[in-house]
Amino acid sequence: MIRLERRREPSRLWSYVTPVLAVIATMIAGGLMFAALGKDPFEVIRTIFWDPVLGEFAFYYRGQLLIKAGPLILIAIGLSLGFRAGIWNIGAEGQYIIGAICGAAVGLAFYPMDARWLIFPLMILAGAVGGFLWAMIPAILKTRFNTNEILVSLLLVYVAEQLLASMALGALRNPEGSGFPGSRNLRRYESSANTELFEGTGMHWGVVAAFIAVIFAYILLNRHMLGYQIRLTGQAPRAARFAGVRPNLLVVFCLGASGALAGLAGMFEVAGPAGQVSIDFNVGYGFTAIIVAFLGRLHPVGILLAGLLMALTYIGGEAAQSTLGLPAAAIQAFQGMLLFFLLAVDMLTNYRFRFGKREVA
Repeated sequence: MIRLERRREPSRLWSYVTPVLAVIATMIAGGLMFAALGKDPFEVIRTIFWDPVLGEFAFYYRGQLLIKAGPLILIAIGLSLGFRAGIWNIGAEGQYIIGAICGAAVGLAFYPMDARWLIFPLMILAGAVGGFLWAMIPAILKTRFNTNEILVSLLLVYVAEQLLASMALGALRNPEGSGFPGSRNLRRYESSANTELFEGTGMHWGVVAAFIAVIFAYILLNRHMLGYQIRLTGQAPRAARFAGVRPNLLVVFCLGASGALAGLAGMFEVAGPAGQVSIDFNVGYGFTAIIVAFLGRLHPVGILLAGLLMALTYIGGEAAQSTLGLPAAAIQAFQGMLLFFLLAVDMLTNYRFRFGKREVA
């Protein structure tokens, strides 16, 4: 007989091993899926994970790696704070969109003024405030009416998508664009462009902000009383209440921080790689960041590494689509498998397998 037995305390070893097992299991299951699609699984896996790092065009891909990883890390860091406290913000995609809209609106409002020292900082502030205010909707509803933050934040994503379409077709549409949807290209104007700091590296201010967020999150969680309260609330809610933790303030802080960081990611993306507000601006970073947060074990350094790995699947997936004719849906399914297997093997952190007959008392 094989049975599961709960561990007396979570295994620290398995908490580090399970992400590696999840990646290996994803490669195996993904390989079977690619084979079913008529593709060589080894060639696909090589294209996704090897070519962008050590392949013929690795230098180009390495720059793209930071561009893709920046928003994922920035959003995942914010989400991890709430997840550690048992506060589930699933609507980071909406906060990402609103941050992009607010940041772009400020940049376009000053067009064609040339004052980067003023305009770009205001865009950063607007992006953070936009994401923060959008996250305050589920936060206030949670604290005042005890609504489910998962449902509210998720449904607000669809509202944000409609606002994005409305702005691309209306208020922010380029008046010189011959009626085509989309705003002016922010990268063409020095005052509002989030340009590369070092040419060819992919390093822009959004990537810098992501690294800063990792450092601050690490200090907060390990060296600050607020970080202790976040960890205590997630591990022992009753003990947290006895310790004087104010749950409503914690909800507001965690949702507000994750919303502000998601809004920053949106602003840096619209002013940099994307360049403009368009109907298809959002590419799912807010949802993919959930996978990054859990793959990184909700730890800032782990999220940094997980963000780079997930960015690798984006870049390698695009390469596989162009060179091997792999459908985009297959890459999305491959990324989803990663979260599925991570949650599955994560069971080994809290449980162990036991073999033999169960002893009867």
